[in-house]
Amino acid sequence: MGWELIVVMVVPLVVGLASWWTPAKLSRVLSLASGLLSFVLALTLIPARSATALSGWLRVDALSVVFMVTVAFLYMTTAVFAAGDLRPGGDKRYLRRFFAGFNLFAWAMLMATAVNGFALLWVAIEITTIISALLVAIEGTDTATEAAWKYVVIASMGLGIALFGTIVLYEAGTVVFGSSYEPFYSELLRAAGRFSPELVRLSFVLAVLGFGTKMGLVPLHTWLPDAHSEAPTAVSALLSGALLAVSFYAILRFYQVSIRTLGPAFPRDILLGFGLASLVLSSLSLANQRDLKRLFAYSSIEHMGVLAVGMSFSTRIAVVGVLLHVLAHAAAKSTAFFGAGSVTNTFGTKDMRRIRGGTAALPWSGPMLLLAVLGLSAMPPFGLFRSEFLIVSGGLTDPKDAVAAVLLVLGSAATLGLSWFASQTMLTPAGRRPPSGTGVRGSSEELAPAEACPALPGSPPARSSAWIVAAMATGLGALALLGVHPPGVLSGLLERAARELGALR
Repeated sequence: MGWELIVVMVVPLVVGLASWWTPAKLSRVLSLASGLLSFVLALTLIPARSATALSGWLRVDALSVVFMVTVAFLYMTTAVFAAGDLRPGGDKRYLRRFFAGFNLFAWAMLMATAVNGFALLWVAIEITTIISALLVAIEGTDTATEAAWKYVVIASMGLGIALFGTIVLYEAGTVVFGSSYEPFYSELLRAAGRFSPELVRLSFVLAVLGFGTKMGLVPLHTWLPDAHSEAPTAVSALLSGALLAVSFYAILRFYQVSIRTLGPAFPRDILLGFGLASLVLSSLSLANQRDLKRLFAYSSIEHMGVLAVGMSFSTRIAVVGVLLHVLAHAAAKSTAFFGAGSVTNTFGTKDMRRIRGGTAALPWSGPMLLLAVLGLSAMPPFGLFRSEFLIVSGGLTDPKDAVAAVLLVLGSAATLGLSWFASQTMLTPAGRRPPSGTGVRGSSEELAPAEACPALPGSPPARSSAWIVAAMATGLGALALLGVHPPGVLSGLLERAARELGALR
């Protein structure tokens, strides 16, 4: 095997470049075909132990396939959503820029999961920053431009730190290999036991700080709510479900080296600190949001905290739960953003105090948005319930099982905030005035008190599309499948990936 990797790397790149010149209708078809092909090829890699191409510069193992499947699935479903959300008869320049950036963004994230080496991984993630920042600003509004600029500044600083961490790790390798060596993952992992502990310790801290910026870990998260809120809905879905996961994948690659050199204690403590900080801040922030897309952005920070805490447990069952959580979060969060896009298009606002009767106005996407929120709240029978159950079970086997209890408490607090506001938005009858209260900060400005924000008229014109419904139904179907009975071949993949991460028995 190996030709699949070349196809996955080439096709989205070609489609992205071609979208600059092709009509929007053709770009839409090409994007759909590219997304579907990438997902099918990613699925064919699941049973394989590994696959290489281009003399080893492209290589996937079980860990990278987990994240490639995640990115490819979102690439496919988001292309379906965009086919219904963006009308071919719209602004030709906007559509040309969107489809070009959309496909190139997906290509860069797929490349990050397929390249074989820390330097190439850093380059791929840097490319995602450039392309995604342009997509965040594509609307051309002042708030979108501000969000994109904030994203570029903070992410560039973080990736600068990550680059330093990469250089330090390669310097650790020179002690074993000399001044010139092939910087492949497998080579570094085989020799990691002989690396300098001080250099590896420094490189891991720098990697978590640097790539944690792109992952949205507190206190490096400040770009995330603005970018997710101001970006087009399709871009928000990719940012939350795919880009954050790819950044976590980069941290896991450094984690693999660190546990072989240092043992599990030091990497666990670092991830635990960042994870708990992310859970605390996101739980508090979810209780104070009134912007629908920012609500889901802070939910993403919460789930990234769950991933970091889960990895700190280091047991096999917890690590399997973490990897399952990556897949399930991608399916749930993309579906939630698709639904949020339908709601904001219909009501003309993201302010949840002005949105009432969402399920009545959107009889298909409205209820599916509520199901996605239930999924994000880790309710059965969805995949995030299974993944968090595995993570907590793994945490309870640790002598420091109080961390698992803290995870449950903070996760429950986040669930209350997420579910309360979403249900108020979608289930409260249209035309009913929201409860009075003081103003809170929305996406970019201080909103007026709720009394001054009357609900929109009772029957807003619904914007529905079979493409949008299909994209949301696909995400919910995947989420339910991961929760009820993950396919055996997928479970085997997660087990192999957990072993590659050095999970303890």
